[in-house]
Formats: sequence, C-alpha cells, structure tokens
Amino acid sequence: MAGVTENQKKRVVIVGGGVGGSFIARSLQSSTDVVLVDQKDYFEITWGSLRAMVEPSFADRMVINHSDYLTNVRVVTSTATNVTETEVITADGYSLPYDYLVVATGHKDSFPRTRSERLNHYKSEFEKIKSADSILIVGGGPTGVELAGEIAVDFPGKKVTLVHRGSRLLEFVGSKASQKALDWLISKKVEVLLDQSVNLDGVSDGVYQTSKGETIRADCHFLCTGKPLGSSWLKETVLKDSLDTNGRLVVDEHLRVRGYQNVFGIGDITDIKEMKQGYLAKKHAQVVGKNLKLLLTGGKEHKMAKYKTGSDLALVSLGRKEGVAQFPFMTISGCIPGKIKSGDLFVGKTRKELGLNPDH
Repeated sequence: MAGVTENQKKRVVIVGGGVGGSFIARSLQSSTDVVLVDQKDYFEITWGSLRAMVEPSFADRMVINHSDYLTNVRVVTSTATNVTETEVITADGYSLPYDYLVVATGHKDSFPRTRSERLNHYKSEFEKIKSADSILIVGGGPTGVELAGEIAVDFPGKKVTLVHRGSRLLEFVGSKASQKALDWLISKKVEVLLDQSVNLDGVSDGVYQTSKGETIRADCHFLCTGKPLGSSWLKETVLKDSLDTNGRLVVDEHLRVRGYQNVFGIGDITDIKEMKQGYLAKKHAQVVGKNLKLLLTGGKEHKMAKYKTGSDLALVSLGRKEGVAQFPFMTISGCIPGKIKSGDLFVGKTRKELGLNPDH
C-alpha cells in the first residue's frame, strides 16, 4: 500500500482543455490527482464546428461539459499566466502545485466561458448565415474551404465568395488536393479569388475591397485565417528557454519539454514536424499518458514510450457527403472521403472515446 499512498500525493497539472489536454486528463483521472486548467468549462470537438454553423443542433453533441467525462478531475476555469519550477499560476490568482506538468495550450482563440454561451454562439452564427443573401469568407485553408462547402450545400441559393491570399487553397496539402477542392467549390457556384486579401477595417455598407482593387458585396463575412500559437504566455516563465524561434515548445521523443524531466508538451504547441491536427494531438496524449503512468508508479525512464510521427493524412470535408482526402500515395475526392468524415465528422467516435454515448 505504501506505493499507492505515495502515488496519491503526486499531482499532474494540465494546462489547456483542447483535444490533447482533455484526452490526457481523462486517461489519467483514475491513476492520480489531476487538475485541468482551461479558459472554458467544456471540451469542443472542433472538427465539427463548421457543421454547427449551418445546423446549430449539431453543437449539442459536439460541445461537452468537462464534468461530463472528467468525473475525477479538478477543473479550474481560468487562464494560466505563469509557470514556476513547482506551480502554475492562473489569472484568477490560483496557485496550483504540480509534480508533473503537461502544456497543451495549442492555438490562441477566444471562446465563451460556458457551454450554454457556446451553443448560443452557434445559433447566432446560423442566423447570420440564414439571413444573408451573400457571404464573404476570408481564408482558404481547411476552415474557410469547409465553411464554404457547408454553406454551399445547405444554402445553395446564397452567393458565396472565398478570398485567399495564397496561390492555391489548402496550402498544407499537395497541389492535387488543392485543385480538387477548388474544382468542387466552383461546381457549387462559389466564387474563389486567389492571391488576394481583404481589408476588413474599411468596410462600409457591405462593400469590401480586395488588395487587387476588386469590389465584393456581401451581407456578412467570416474570417477563417490561421490563429496564433497559444505559447506567448510562456515567454515570461521558466519554460521560456524551451521555446524555439517560432514559439513552439521543443520536445524530445518522449514528448518531454527540453531541459525538464517532469514537464511534457502535446498538440499544436510542440515543435514536432508534422501537420497540426486533432487526431495527432490524441496520439500525443496517448504517449504522454503512458509515460506519466509509468513514472507515477516508479517505472524506469528507459521504458518510456516514444512518439513516432506518422504519414501525413488530411481529410477535408466538402458539405455533407463529399470530401478530399490526401493519403501518402494518393489523393482522392468525392463520396469515399465523404463517407469517412463528412457525415458525422467523427463526433460520435470522439464522444465514444471520452466514454460518452455517441448519439446524445
């Protein structure tokens, strides 16, 4: 019993309640004392968020209170502002001692604090789309392309314009996948303007100007450009020397942060050379979960699991039934990738992995 008592004294503090942080909190909750620090009181299955904008009821399954699946975790709804060698400090003045720390703050985004506020946000976004005749989408990455697809399929009568500053859509994948997505959007009457940006500050009466002098009329717009990394808060902490020049946390093969034996980094914030995607953050959480369970039970460090980067896979949904998929040796579009992702957008599968009913 002595080992169990010692283990009970060990505390893991996890900062960030996105995919990586939420999954690792769940995997450790029966093993030790776990504290999750998150700016909101819910987990959101973010790869379903664009569907929720055209079908707000979809968000009911997608936005999940942390307390629904973290039955044995203390959730502190606040923002972490500092890390010392022994504790995490939050904006609300909490001082949270840790034996092990997991940093999973991903990309910076502004979320409402409560689940009900988030559900209301999706309802208002839906009303914004529904009441508009013409819609401008700024940004041609996966978010902009998927949102254009959702609107084009659910509201085929609306005029949708997508403006992207790059020379092709979806620059994180190969040119074949980009072209397939472009062809599909054009077939759905979406106007796509490449190599251009839009000044959103100088908008009057629904008239937008592009960097090439083109005029776009739209009743509303959605900004779908990349979000900054969620690491700026670390620059004044003991972890400042563990950040690379891009602001990413440098981790080793066990996902431990450079210079620390008891601090781990997972998800988009890490410097791992791979696409930054939710399913990979889950893989990071699995590796760190194994390693923490090993260390918490007095296991030897040389037995720690190593993270292996996988092949670059990308699935971009195009409406409810179609999609574009890039596999290591081929790129396909149409109904097959649509069957893999576009129907339920992996929401039921993710709920099941959190120990919840996939349907409600």
